[in-house]
Amino acid sequence: MGWFKEEIKGTDQLKGLKYRTVGLAADVLAVMGMSVVQLPGGEIQPAMKSGLIDAAEFNNPTSDKDFGMQDVSKHYHLASFHQSQEAFEITFNKKMYNRLPKEHQSILKYASEAENSNFYWHNTLRYADDLVSLKEKSGVNVYRTPDSVMTAQLKAWDVVVDRISKEDPFFAKVVKSQKTYAKKVMNYLLLNQPDYGLAYKHHFG
Repeated sequence: MGWFKEEIKGTDQLKGLKYRTVGLAADVLAVMGMSVVQLPGGEIQPAMKSGLIDAAEFNNPTSDKDFGMQDVSKHYHLASFHQSQEAFEITFNKKMYNRLPKEHQSILKYASEAENSNFYWHNTLRYADDLVSLKEKSGVNVYRTPDSVMTAQLKAWDVVVDRISKEDPFFAKVVKSQKTYAKKVMNYLLLNQPDYGLAYKHHFG
C-alpha cells in the first residue's frame, strides 16, 4: 500500500490524501476518496519530500529502499489488492519469433519460464532482506494494511470494473475469464493450503 505520514488504521484517513499510484489502481483509489497523482518512479521521493504528495507506493521494499523512501517517511504499509503480486515479462518481436525454427521458439519459451521462476525466488528473498534493513537500520515502522482498507478496495474495484466493462467488451471478457479461473482455483487453494501464519507464530512468535 506504500508510504504514509502516519499509520493508517482505517479508510477515513485516506480521504483526500494526495497519493501516487498508476494504472487501474488510480481509478480504484480515487473511488475510495483519495486524490490520485500519477508520477513516474524517479519523481516519487522528491514529490513526497517537498509535500507535493502525502503518500505513495511504487513496488517493493527493494525498489522503495533504493529510491530513499525511508528518508521521507517512517510509516510503510505492506499488502494491497491493487498490486498484490509481480509479473516478470519478456517481450519478443512476433515476426522475428515466428520466423525461428520450432526448437528455437521452444528454447525461448522454456528459458522465459525458468527465468520467471528464478526472478521470483531470488527477489522474494531480497525483498525480505531489504524489509529487515528498512526496519532495523532506517527505523521504519512496518504495518500490514488493515482488512477494512482492503475490503474498501474490493468494493471500489467492483465499481471500476463495472464501468470499464460497459465501455470495453474485451475488458469485460478478460475479467469474466479471470473470475472463472479464480473461483475454481482459489476454491482448491483455500481448502488445501494450511494457514502459514500459524506455523510462523509457532516457530517465531
